[in-house]
Order: sequence, then structure tokens, then C-alpha cells
Amino acid sequence: MQVVSIISTKGGVGKTTTAANLGGFIADAGLRVLLLDLDVQPTLSSYFTLGTHAPAGIYEMLAFNEQRIEQLASQTAVAGLDLVVSNDHRGELNTLLLHAPDGRLRLRHLLPALAPHYDLLLIDTQGARSVLLEMAVLASSLALSPVTPEILAARELRRGTLQLIEDIAPYRHLGIEPPPLRLLINRVHPVSSNARLIQQALRQVFQAHAGIQVLNTDVPAIEAYPRAATRGLPVHRVEYRQPVGRTAPAALETMRALAGELFPAWRERFACVTGRGRAGGASHGERA
Repeated sequence: MQVVSIISTKGGVGKTTTAANLGGFIADAGLRVLLLDLDVQPTLSSYFTLGTHAPAGIYEMLAFNEQRIEQLASQTAVAGLDLVVSNDHRGELNTLLLHAPDGRLRLRHLLPALAPHYDLLLIDTQGARSVLLEMAVLASSLALSPVTPEILAARELRRGTLQLIEDIAPYRHLGIEPPPLRLLINRVHPVSSNARLIQQALRQVFQAHAGIQVLNTDVPAIEAYPRAATRGLPVHRVEYRQPVGRTAPAALETMRALAGELFPAWRERFACVTGRGRAGGASHGERA
């Protein structure tokens, strides 16, 4: 099971929409995906219509070490895409984990219970530095950080997100390597010269930085993304053809390129996704 945390210490950069759209696309490719909503503002938990609502959520999982999938995993309307909802309504988990001996490693210790059931775990996190955020990163095999092409977002990336990766480096003494970091430039306006300059600057800054890579794929600022969120659908199902006269690619092509960069071993599956429902690859419940 691959584990990817979607992280940023700055809010409003598109973590939740990235998690929802990436998870929906990969599930439509025939893979089994679990979304984990670690944000105290449960936006991801309400993105998709739930077919089956599990009795428990992230609070029971982390506070009581609940490991039974039937108790934790709610089924979304997208076949193959499950969700552990955010239900820490009083924000108690940060304090609880801060004082627990295994606090920052608790999710990592729970992964073996999830691994037989899923090919991919996508973790949506809070847009602020917290124990929950550090716990998510320490459980991950890869960290994905969306960044908007604005100078303030770029500065916060350097001050907050990169500092977080540096601060968990001492866990190497326990045999836990910080995950490689992939930067996704999000909400790119094709006509903005300032956005293009910041894109170029980010790529240059991290070109030779070990463990950090700016993805070749960027996500354009197009209307399909808020429209998909309104309809509770992954964006590739809402826009699978490029509108006439627009330079930005169709959302389906953007998600296929993004997923292919992150998970090259599954590219053949991604090529089969049409945007009209689940691809003809593995059936739900079949291992990749």
C-alpha cells in the first residue's frame, strides 16, 4: 500500500480538492483507495456523497486504536473509493497525541491493519503546523504539497512546509526516513506573467535539492474544479474533453498526467480512464 500525505502549512492552497480528485481518478482506474481526513474542518468528509456511513471515524482510529475496516471506512459514491471521516469535532486529537508516548507514530503503527485492503492511502491534512500533520508525514512514503503561484505561498512553503520536513529528520535514528516531497503548482492562470515567473523560480530553487521535486504537471485555474466540488464528483468525470478555444488541457488529462508522475507503475491503468466511470481494469476488491 502506497501512503501519500497532502501537506502544506498554509491553508487555501487546494489540498482537499487535490486529495478528492486524485483519489477519485485512481479509484476509477480500478485501484482501491482510502481517503483519510485529518483536517478538523471536515471538508473532504463532505466532498463525496456517502453510500455507506461507517459508525466510526478518525477520532476512534487515533484515540482508541480502532483498526476494523468495517468500523472506520465509509464508502463513497465512487466505486473503490473509501473514506475515514473527520469527526474530531472538539479538536482533542492534537492534545491527546502530543502527550501520548507514540503520538507522532500512531498512524504509522496502524498502517499494517489497512494495507491488506487498499492499494493507496491518501491523507488530507490541516493547513497549519500540528502534531497531526507531523504524524501524517511520518506515516507517508511520499508527501505532496500543493503551492499556488503567488509569492506569499512560495515564502510560506519555504518557511513552513520545508521546515517541517527538516524537523522530523531526527526520526532517522528510529529507522524512519522523511518522505520525498513533491511540489504541485496549483491554480495556474495561463495569462498571468507573475504566475509564470514564480513557477520558473520554484523550479530553479529546488532543481538540485535532494528529496524535493517540482512536478512537471501543474493544475490550471479552470472552472471545472469548483464545478466538480459542487456536484460532489472527481473533476475528470466533469470535464473529460478540452473545451474549444481554451489552451489549458481537459481536467481528465491533467489528472492522468499528475497521477502518472506520482505513481508511474500504474500508468497503464490510468490510460484506460475515460471520465465516464470506472475503467475496465481490476474490479473493486482485486489487488493491483
